[in-house]
Amino acid sequence: MSIHIQIADEGPIRTVRMNRPDKKNALTAEMYEAMAAAIEDASGDAKIRCVVIAGRNGTFTAGNDLTDFLHAAESGEGLGANTVRFLHALARSRKPLVAAVQGVAVGLGTTMLLHCDYVVCGANARFSTPFVSLGLVPEAASSLLGPALMGHRRAFALLVMGRPFDATAALACGLVNAVVAPVDVDATAMKAARDIAALPAEAVAESRRLMRGSPDEIVALMDKEVGLFKERLRSPEAREAFNAFLSRKR
Repeated sequence: MSIHIQIADEGPIRTVRMNRPDKKNALTAEMYEAMAAAIEDASGDAKIRCVVIAGRNGTFTAGNDLTDFLHAAESGEGLGANTVRFLHALARSRKPLVAAVQGVAVGLGTTMLLHCDYVVCGANARFSTPFVSLGLVPEAASSLLGPALMGHRRAFALLVMGRPFDATAALACGLVNAVVAPVDVDATAMKAARDIAALPAEAVAESRRLMRGSPDEIVALMDKEVGLFKERLRSPEAREAFNAFLSRKR
């Protein structure tokens, strides 16, 4: 279990909190594993009726840890097994997912929200997916769920052009349900989770299944994206983009 993921159960609500504030909650392989395990466990626990995903210190997550990501680029490994496990856990979650977003939500920090049933963000939230600028492709089934949620043009701007969305734009396109003051994000998300947990559990579960469709189809698309992501990491475009990125960091 990663020390950078805090799991807390409060009655029927499980909170999965990314807690690596010195790195803007950048996600490591161990963090992905811990979050996946928490969501998988909640799916089989009758006492848990809703899962809240949150960050720490005014930040949701800066996305993949830079060291891990550069290693994947250099080795051609692609998205690691723990990352893929987390993606599958999101798609197959049998419990409603609520997200509490403050500050930056980069890469998978944005695309994971497409799997959440209710999203609260602070007025300071900023969403970005710089995949294509690095010579890569979107992941987390965002190539399907993004256009389905917000329409092709807005999804193209976010996922392909890499244009960031602020809280107002995220609300307008349906990526989030509510925008509140940053200090109110966690409390508002917890209220939504309690409202969900108070509903008849079986009716919620059946309704989610009808609305979300087959998780097998989503997982199959995720796996296709993972394969393309790995191929793209080996491409001349990606190597050039990563070299340019590293030269800017030096």
